[in-house]
Amino acid sequence: MNPLVLQYRKLKRQLLDLKGYLDLDMRGNEIVRRTDFARCPRPVLMLYGLLSTRRTFEVLERRLRRDGYCVFSIKLGGLLQTFNSRGIDECAEQVREKVERLYARFPDMGPLTIVGHSKGGLIGLYYVKRLGGDRRVKAVITLGTPHSGSPTAYLGCALVGLFAKSVWQMTPRSPFIHRLKVGAFPRHVRLVSIYSRGDKVSRYPCCRLGDDGVGNTANVELPALTHREYLYKRVAYEAVRRELELAYSGEAAPPSKPVTLSPVHS
Repeated sequence: MNPLVLQYRKLKRQLLDLKGYLDLDMRGNEIVRRTDFARCPRPVLMLYGLLSTRRTFEVLERRLRRDGYCVFSIKLGGLLQTFNSRGIDECAEQVREKVERLYARFPDMGPLTIVGHSKGGLIGLYYVKRLGGDRRVKAVITLGTPHSGSPTAYLGCALVGLFAKSVWQMTPRSPFIHRLKVGAFPRHVRLVSIYSRGDKVSRYPCCRLGDDGVGNTANVELPALTHREYLYKRVAYEAVRRELELAYSGEAAPPSKPVTLSPVHS
């Protein structure tokens, strides 16, 4: 077959994958606050991905709140003051400021866990590793996060790179990704990557964590999920719930090795 035709089909598939991920809802950050921070022993901060809004976590938030977790999110700003497009380091600094204000106002809040989807996972990782977030955080759980940068980000650079700085930071050869890998992740904080080989945005193996020999990192592989399906498929929710239970139980983290969960219908 003509190589140009093959390249065209590959590009078309990538565009469809991106289209399935993006949900440009101008009212996506208008959510009702339901968390009582004065009685919040198990706070969970949800960090959404590139060009997304707080509402993308609606299904997962509802399920975790039903399980007794104090779930909340932060408006990260960006394009049109709505869509998450700012630099990962800038967003992480915003998270640090918000978290510190919360603990100053509600000193009896329990230790924090972070659940980050895609870019949101890198925001949480940067906050804990570079901005002192390990003082507050027990665990960072990432969903479809490109820990080694994603080749799909190059396509994102061509489409939205003019107004989304962070998409450049998520390319495999970006200085940001290189700097973030320098040094060990804090040993007293658990870091988990939940990923799927069906994810064509954060492609395997860029979504896997390396084994640094410390024992506080883990990879959890799920059956074929698209990049957006982490947000509402029950199998992803079950994986997140398991990791939250581990984080708050005080049990020792299991060895750093892949864990594969069986399919569960949504």
